[in-house]
Amino acid sequence: MGKEFVMKEEISLFKKSIKSFADKEIAPFYDQWEEKGIIPRTLWNKLGEAGLLCVDIPEKYGGIGASVHFSARVVDEFNRLGYSSLAGNVAVHSDIVAHYILNAGTEEQKAHYLPKMASGEYVGAIAMTEPGAGSDLQGIKTYARKDPSTGHYIINGAKTFISNGQHFDFVIVAARTNPDAPASKGKTLFIVDAKREGVIKGKKLKKMDLHSADTSEIFFKMSKSLPRKFWGNWTRVLSF
Repeated sequence: MGKEFVMKEEISLFKKSIKSFADKEIAPFYDQWEEKGIIPRTLWNKLGEAGLLCVDIPEKYGGIGASVHFSARVVDEFNRLGYSSLAGNVAVHSDIVAHYILNAGTEEQKAHYLPKMASGEYVGAIAMTEPGAGSDLQGIKTYARKDPSTGHYIINGAKTFISNGQHFDFVIVAARTNPDAPASKGKTLFIVDAKREGVIKGKKLKKMDLHSADTSEIFFKMSKSLPRKFWGNWTRVLSF
């Protein structure tokens, strides 16, 4: 029996488990969530309990160590079943934020955040898009200034269209750290916990579709990021 056949069988079984979860935990409530404009935070815990978050993250960090095909199947199946509002938020959490930490984070960061992301205890977000720059990362204005007396970075700025912007427990923030550097450089990624002073969750944005998808504004007003929670410079961070 070839490996390709075995994987197809395993993915087929996994797909059935996703549908079973959706039939019980999503289908009866999805229309209500769309009307209210938000998916409940408790669903993340249920997704984690069902093993549907961060499935391709190594077991030592709380995932199940599956191939990327399984993680893609979670998002694909939710989309196929008509739950696209949820699919996008899960993709950001499991397939983007978790992999930034896995590939660029320190061992301390991986051990702290990834197991909580896999269980649904933490919801992750990434804040790059800004009101005046859109998705042009060279134009971002959010600025992080180092306080020499404490070693903390003080972050000020605004982000918009941020997936998981209401429910996030931490967010990876792109900020300028060297205003004199060329537009393509002088930036750093920071991990900022939602409970940190100066982190403000703005309004949830209304959209033409995907009404219950968590898409929001985030503001940073003199918010502090601890020295151990940032990753070098832009070039190094994105070259993993």
